[in-house]
Amino acid sequence: MNTTVIAPPARQAGEAIPKSSFDFKPVLLLAAVMLLSVPAVLGAGGSASSWLTLTVAGIAMGLIIFVIASGLTLIFGLMDVLNFGHGVFIALGAFMATSVMGYGAGAGWHGFVSVFAAMLVAMLVAGAVGWAFERVIVRPVYGLHLKQILITMGGMIVGEEIIKVIWGPLQIALPLPDELRGAWLVGEAAIEKYRVLAAAIGLVVFAALVFTLNRTKIGLLIRAGVQDRSMVEALGYRIRRLFVGVFVAGSALAGLGGVLWGLYQQSVTPQIGAQVNVLIFIVIIIGGLGSTFGCFVGALMVGLMANYTGFVAPKVALFSNIALMVAILMWRPQGLYPVTNR
Repeated sequence: MNTTVIAPPARQAGEAIPKSSFDFKPVLLLAAVMLLSVPAVLGAGGSASSWLTLTVAGIAMGLIIFVIASGLTLIFGLMDVLNFGHGVFIALGAFMATSVMGYGAGAGWHGFVSVFAAMLVAMLVAGAVGWAFERVIVRPVYGLHLKQILITMGGMIVGEEIIKVIWGPLQIALPLPDELRGAWLVGEAAIEKYRVLAAAIGLVVFAALVFTLNRTKIGLLIRAGVQDRSMVEALGYRIRRLFVGVFVAGSALAGLGGVLWGLYQQSVTPQIGAQVNVLIFIVIIIGGLGSTFGCFVGALMVGLMANYTGFVAPKVALFSNIALMVAILMWRPQGLYPVTNR
C-alpha cells in the first residue's frame, strides 16, 4: 500500500520566521509575590514604608545574588560544567576586597574609588585563578558530571585552606566607606545607599550578559558551539578558547559578587563561598539550569522572599528559600525558564 507524505508548505521569500512568544508567567509570579506581601507586612504590624524598605532591600539582595550566580549559570549553561568549586572565587573576591580597601583607607582614597578598585582587582584575580582552575581541575573531566562535582568540591576545600594560610582563619571586618553609609529617606522608608549601588551594579551585569550573548558575534559563536561544536570548529573557530574565556568570565563575576556580598555582610570568613554556594544553587535550580534570565528572576524571588519572611515570620525565614524552590519545582519541574536544548 502506497503512503503519501504531504510536505509542509514552503516558506515564501521574505516571509518572517515565527518567533517563540515570551513567557510572562514567571514575571507575573514575581509581581504577585510583591503584591501579596503588602497585606502580610501590614498584618505583622508594619506599614507601607516598611514594605517599601523591605522591597528595596530584597531587590538589592536579589541582584547581589544574581551577580554571584550569573557566573555559575554562564559556566553551566554554555559549558555544561557543574562547578561546585564556584565558592572559592566568591571567597577570593571578598578577601581581595579586604586587602584593597584596607590599603585604600590607609592611603586616603575616596570611598567610591576604594570600592571600585576592590571590585576590579577581585575580578582580575578571580579570573586568573579561574583560568588555572579550568586548566588543572576542570579540563580533564569535561562531560563527566559526577567527577566534576567531586573534583570541583575538592578544589574548593583546597582553595579555602589556601585562603586561611594567606589571610588567616578568623573573620575579617569589611566595613562600608563613609560615603556609602546611611540611607535616603523616602517618606518614612529608609533606602540604604549601598543597596542602591549594589542593585545598579547587578542591573549593569544583567544587561551586559544579555547584550553579549544575544547581540554580539562572540555570543553567537558561543551559543553555536554549544549546539554543534564540531561544525563551529570546522568553520575555523577555536571553540575551546571561547569556552575557556567563558569560564574566566564566570569566575571574575564570582569575584565581583564576593566583594558585593562581603560589603553587604560587612565581614568575610574563609567559609563565605561555601555558605553562599547553597543559595546560588537554589537560585539556579529555580530559574532553570543554564538560563540567564531565569537566574535573574529566581534571584529576585529569593531576595524578596528572604526579606518579607524575615519581617513577617522570622522563624520561617531560614527555610523560605527551600520552600520557594519546592513550590516552583512542583509548578515547573525544569525551572522558570528551562534551557530547551539541554
